[in-house]
Amino acid sequence: MVPKRWARRAVTRNLLRRQIYAVAREWMHALPEVAVVVRLRSGFSREQFPSAGSEALRHAARAELQRLFERARRA
Repeated sequence: MVPKRWARRAVTRNLLRRQIYAVAREWMHALPEVAVVVRLRSGFSREQFPSAGSEALRHAARAELQRLFERARRA
């Protein structure tokens, strides 16, 4: 879930959604068959990520998702 409250621009919400799907596909084999809900709980700083679809934002989102899926695998 990528609420508009935390990601105001549609470009950012779509980028985050695509990253979630891509990382979930990579981790599909490592996790049991369960429903996974990923929820954005805080916004991204516009000072740090001025462009809604920047490479920096893409890499930051991917790294955070990798950490979350790794944590889910260990649990």
